[in-house]
Amino acid sequence: MEQRIGSSSQPLDGAGVDPAFIPGITPPVSEEPEDVEPQDTEAEEPVEEETPAEPAASEEEEQEPEEEAEEEAPDGPVFEASDRRAKMVADHRGVRLSLDDQACEFRWDEIGAVETETPRFGKRFTITVHTPDRRWYPIEIEAPARSSFKEWEEQLDAVLDSYFDENAA
Repeated sequence: MEQRIGSSSQPLDGAGVDPAFIPGITPPVSEEPEDVEPQDTEAEEPVEEETPAEPAASEEEEQEPEEEAEEEAPDGPVFEASDRRAKMVADHRGVRLSLDDQACEFRWDEIGAVETETPRFGKRFTITVHTPDRRWYPIEIEAPARSSFKEWEEQLDAVLDSYFDENAA
């Protein structure tokens, strides 16, 4: 009779080697050395040399209309509130929320409702943007003082009255 010394289980190729491995979604890490470069790079090099010239021109063209759009902004009300982590801006373009390095932008036609909430105690002002597809995006902004809540509510109402009702009609 033959006996083996040691474990009879097979080593794990995925999660044991790569912490980012998700079974069924990502393939296991190949055991090829990282120093080896693919040999088909010669065919890709001429294509890469031709394409950067065209996108550079189109990028410049794309940036110019954005700058013109910002310059031609109507003189309507603007709401902006921020703290050390979060920021919310509502103006003629829509509503922009950002928290740390994450950001999202909603045009006025993408917004179903904007809800605000002031706490009974504390200084965190909550603004929630609701979309027509039943999703909501809340953001909490810490106010410098509780007296800022009333001022922020008035400024946000002015922006919503100007732009949100305009697009709903």
